[in-house]
Amino acid sequence: MSDSFDLGEPPQPAKPDAYRVLARKYRPQTFAQLIGQDAMVQTLGNAIKRDRLAHAFLMTGVRGVGKTSTARLIAKALNCIGPDGQGGPTIDPCGVCEPCRAIAEGRHIDVIEMDAASHTGVDDVREIIEASRYAAVSARFKIYIVDEVHMLSKNAFNALLKTLEEPPAHVKFLFATTEVNKVPITVLSRCQRFDLRRISAEMLAAHFAHVCEAEGVTAEPEALALIARAAEGSARDGLSILDQAIAHADLDGGGVSAEAVRQMLGLSDRGAVRDLLGLMLRGEAADALALLRRQYDYGVDPQSVLRALLETVHGITLVKVGTPPDAAQPLEEREARGEWAAALGFPMLHRLWQLLLKGHDEVARAALPIEAAEMALLRVVHASTLPDPGELARQLTQSPGQGAGAVSAPAPAPVAAPVAVAAPPPPPAEPQMPESFEALVERLDADGELLLVARLRQGARLVRYQPPEIVFSGSRPMAADTLTDLAAVLKTMTKSAWRITLDDVPGQPTLNEAQQVRDEAIKAATWDSPMVRAAREAFPETELVEWPGKRSMM
Repeated sequence: MSDSFDLGEPPQPAKPDAYRVLARKYRPQTFAQLIGQDAMVQTLGNAIKRDRLAHAFLMTGVRGVGKTSTARLIAKALNCIGPDGQGGPTIDPCGVCEPCRAIAEGRHIDVIEMDAASHTGVDDVREIIEASRYAAVSARFKIYIVDEVHMLSKNAFNALLKTLEEPPAHVKFLFATTEVNKVPITVLSRCQRFDLRRISAEMLAAHFAHVCEAEGVTAEPEALALIARAAEGSARDGLSILDQAIAHADLDGGGVSAEAVRQMLGLSDRGAVRDLLGLMLRGEAADALALLRRQYDYGVDPQSVLRALLETVHGITLVKVGTPPDAAQPLEEREARGEWAAALGFPMLHRLWQLLLKGHDEVARAALPIEAAEMALLRVVHASTLPDPGELARQLTQSPGQGAGAVSAPAPAPVAAPVAVAAPPPPPAEPQMPESFEALVERLDADGELLLVARLRQGARLVRYQPPEIVFSGSRPMAADTLTDLAAVLKTMTKSAWRITLDDVPGQPTLNEAQQVRDEAIKAATWDSPMVRAAREAFPETELVEWPGKRSMM
């Protein structure tokens, strides 16, 4: 019989801890670590110190600004008992007592988190209502954290209203949502609302630099600024991009570089964007298209090229109005924007913005993005060589005949004036008769007879004007007092008696109708002029508009 020994299974090597992404690893654990929300932290701190805590809080804001993290921090602040177990609610939870550690690890029995996206019905809310009647097991407050609360159904909201308005003293509700407009007003009126702000790019870049230092990773400041701008105010989005950038970096001691971040995000190189804008402004269409194609071959999204051009035009405009330059921008970028701001006027910058914005929208919807981007750039190139629309409109207004390209009759040759023979001046006592009916109406207007002028312009169809006699058409009824008033005014104005009658013939168009015909003729001639035709080719949606004080403008 041989001895045998059961040695058991060989020892297994310890499994390394699973990697946690940066967005989870650096989730704020104290209010001091919650960046960009100073106003909310101050309000909560004062409420805790004065014992004026609301029974329901609603946190709203864009993704990744800290809504759920804030709700957990409030739960820790209300239930913290301090390292010695004798503490009370505080804006600076210790993080070492059992309630703080349990809440941070998501295992506290009195802090219940519910995802309203997957628990939307009345039955889910009924469980909260039933459980809220019972006191907390081990904590000071029983806290319900409902994430994405706007996903609850209408009946679920209605079922929660009564409990939300008059909850037990030991219950606190913490709601978080990205779409506060979908939350019923009856719920909003029962909550203390905090609007969490987007985090500025400067604060995000500083936060990412701190994270890189803690992770032992080197990163260029420009790379962190690019990530911060791409995050659009969201700390979680920015940390996710930073995580990807760190993984994208070289393993042999390589850090996070700006060039690598641009390639990873599909962003256009800033130098290429400056070159492209310069080619467009100089009207070099072929070179501009070649540069755009080169960026496209490198893998840059055409929409991102137009977005970068929009950012550049916006930056130039800010420099022109005197905004301080961004210290995070490279020196070459600031110098180029300063030169463009000095060379370009506001009308040109606004036109560039509108054209690029229209092109950006077209590329976003186009089935052929690169072709749509090329057409958008060509539109900008051709528009840069056109005169300013405001100056063009002023030229057309000042000389509509020349601007419209109309063939005008040659001016008569000057005739040498004969030697004038001294003649006695006309007697000053006899006022001069108006040469035409239109001149008579203008004189009445100058004398302040506005009501009479309005009647004549709108309803008087002239048959014959032979001062001191006027014959109007009777085909269009005129008030009898109009003729009487006109005769009295003309007698006072010309010191002569006027005979004003009606005749049953069609007569001429009214003054307003004649003016409308002239305006239409000017507009038609303007529309077919060479300058406007060029503008219509560059801007297919061009139209002629009118407003008070201008007969015809573009």
